[in-house]
Amino acid sequence: MDPSLPTSRTGRQRLIALRTWIARRRRTALAQLLRGACYGAGTGAVGLIFMWVEHRM
Repeated sequence: MDPSLPTSRTGRQRLIALRTWIARRRRTALAQLLRGACYGAGTGAVGLIFMWVEHRM
């Protein structure tokens, strides 16, 4: 066997690695969701303000 190759993980090590991988991606996904919600809220607010200004003219 080639000594430069990493050793294979056991079942428990695989579960731990999988959990950390999912947790890392979950934080990124939630951050992107929050970012999208903020962009959407800002766009909606600006749209409502412009509709209000046009209606007042």
